[in-house]
Amino acid sequence: MKQRNRFVRAAVVIVLIAMPATASRAIEEPAYEVERSEGRYEVRSYGPRIVAETWVVGTQEDAGNTAFRRLADYIFGGNATEESIAMTAPVTQESPQVDGLETEVTTMPVEGRYRVTFTMPGAYSMATLPPPDDDRVVLREESGRRVATIRYSGFWSTSRYQHYEKELMEWIEAQNLEASGAPPVWARYDPPFMPWFLRRNEIHIELAPNS
Repeated sequence: MKQRNRFVRAAVVIVLIAMPATASRAIEEPAYEVERSEGRYEVRSYGPRIVAETWVVGTQEDAGNTAFRRLADYIFGGNATEESIAMTAPVTQESPQVDGLETEVTTMPVEGRYRVTFTMPGAYSMATLPPPDDDRVVLREESGRRVATIRYSGFWSTSRYQHYEKELMEWIEAQNLEASGAPPVWARYDPPFMPWFLRRNEIHIELAPNS
């Protein structure tokens, strides 16, 4: 039965990746308050959340694809109760550690070890989420955070990411804000088959508490 369910989940993941562009607009996103807004830039305050996370080694572009399939398998039944959990947005990607030690990462590396997460729907708690079948997927509670963001559309290329990350860092400095030193987070809201010019991509940089 488990083997058969794995094939079913694989088919669901393929359907998810190929789903119509409009489908991603109706799914749950983490709630936040906007403190400051200027064009495509914002300062936001997010509350606590629970994520399913996994770590992948590879290039910035390939790591997200590998991790997406692993996390999608969890929410589509690859768990202790074979329960389906609703998809949320965005999928986030960051590179916060090197050899298990915290580092002051100010840019995302082209290749390295990446942490990729799905936010769990707000209706769940750590007590009600089913444990993952795959021990590479871990459930984790995260505290609230205050971030500066930039929003952009287009392809998911490393060069485009680097361009907008630099713009966001310059905006933070121009606003007399201070980054916390935590790694930047790449947030993608749409499936791969969304037309490139309609995709919603964001970069989030956490701000220092006194900023």
